Amino acid sequence: MTGNVAQVFLTDAAWSAVLLAAYAALRPGGRLVFETREPAAQAWREWIREQTEEYTVVPDVGGLRTWYDLIAVEGELVSFRRTYVFDADGAVLTSDSTLRFRSRAEVTASLEAAGYVVDEVRGAPDRPGREMVFIARRPANT
Repeated sequence: MTGNVAQVFLTDAAWSAVLLAAYAALRPGGRLVFETREPAAQAWREWIREQTEEYTVVPDVGGLRTWYDLIAVEGELVSFRRTYVFDADGAVLTSDSTLRFRSRAEVTASLEAAGYVVDEVRGAPDRPGREMVFIARRPANT
C-alpha cells in the first residue's frame, strides 16, 4: 500500500477488514509493506495555504493553482481540504479528506491481531522522522 493509503481507513473495523483481506490474498510467507505518517511529526500543522500553495501549467488545460487548508484535528482524525483553481475559466474545485494518524504501537497491535508478524518498522528514507514504513508478513506455516 503506497501513498499513506493506510490512513484513509478511519475506523478500527475498516482497518481490520483491509488487513484481513490482504492477509487472505497473501501466500504463506508473503509480505505486506506500507507507510503511514508519524503522528508525533504533526504534518497537519503545515497543511495551510501559506505553506502548500503551488502554481503549475498543465498542457492543454492552462494554469492551475492548488493548496491545502486544515479543517479540524479531533484526536487521531485530521480533516483537510485541497483547493484547485483553474486560470482558464476560474473554476474552483475542492476535495475534503480525513486521515487517521495511528501510533506505531496501534498499527503494530492491529497487524498482530490480524495474524501478521511485524518484521520491521523503518523510517522513509526521503522523509526521515515523518513516516513509518511497516514490513509485515503472513507466517510461512499458515
